[in-house]
Amino acid sequence: MTIREWVDGLALRVLAEGKDPDAQLAGCYIGDLLSRAISRGVPGGVWITIMANLNVAAVALLAEIPCVVLAEGMEAPDDLREKCREEGIFLLGSGQSAYELAAAFAQMQQ
Repeated sequence: MTIREWVDGLALRVLAEGKDPDAQLAGCYIGDLLSRAISRGVPGGVWITIMANLNVAAVALLAEIPCVVLAEGMEAPDDLREKCREEGIFLLGSGQSAYELAAAFAQMQQ
């Protein structure tokens, strides 16, 4: 599944446009502890979190995660949106829970 298919399939809000909407997503990681996202995040995958601060962009970049989804209606501050744009990271938003997003990801992968 591509980032574009993920966005369209779940009607996710695009908060920051990344580099390649047609990139294939390699997997999914859910977590809010930044150090765990660095060590357990899926390179080339999506990271689902409720963390909405500037450090999210740094972690996504370090862990080679091209797509971050802020769950549960979390709002992204302007500095996070801007940094994601600069680094080519897709920053997406959803009112759904992390569980609902991950379940939808798994379903769409089949």
